[in-house]
Amino acid sequence: MEDLTEKEQIEEMRAWWSEYGNYVMGGIVVGIALMVGIGQYRSSTENTQIEASALYETVFEAVADGKAEGAEAAASELYFDYASTVYPAQARLAMARLYMDKGRDKDAADSLSSLVDAEPDSELGLIARLRLAKVLLYQDKPLEVIDLLDNLEDSAFTPRYSEVIADAHVMLGQYSDARDAYLLAMADSATMPTVDRVLVQMKFDDLPEIEMEEAGDMEQADAEESVDDSSAETVTDEEAPTDGDEASE
Repeated sequence: MEDLTEKEQIEEMRAWWSEYGNYVMGGIVVGIALMVGIGQYRSSTENTQIEASALYETVFEAVADGKAEGAEAAASELYFDYASTVYPAQARLAMARLYMDKGRDKDAADSLSSLVDAEPDSELGLIARLRLAKVLLYQDKPLEVIDLLDNLEDSAFTPRYSEVIADAHVMLGQYSDARDAYLLAMADSATMPTVDRVLVQMKFDDLPEIEMEEAGDMEQADAEESVDDSSAETVTDEEAPTDGDEASE
């Protein structure tokens, strides 16, 4: 009976394997393929990072040597073939610096604008926004600076943004707004301030007195009003009839 029971168990196992064996083998194959795929993906990702890092090193060295053509070629490859890595963003910052050194401020602005558009909220994107604002100041575009930096959420860059906004207001002759922005920049409460408070204070002290500015506006308004009154009196005198006119009527 024991032999028969053992044979029955073997037959049951054979029957079970006959029915479910394919599923078991399929699961094993899928598991092995998944493990191989994960390994290959990790290897591919690592290789991509290594290649992108090497290209960025080429960009960095070319920028340091002032070789625009070599830097542009390597940076272009980074932008198109390794967009998923962190290196294209860093390359755009480096290229903007090179372009400014070469006097190519439009190319610098384009490079920084691309980074701001691609990563508006990342740390590199915030850095690019600040540098772009300074390029725009260099290009005498203060209104674009204010549009770029105003009404953003508070961040570690807020004091530095405020300083540049103030500089833009100074260019526009808006000294009251510049004063407020400089004060905001100097209100940086960070343990290590992100702005040069001495420099900002100097800019603040160099602002024209607001009272004098307002007084000048009032004097101009009074002068204009006086001119208008004089014109009105002249017209009235010309229109008033003379005694001879009244007599003739």
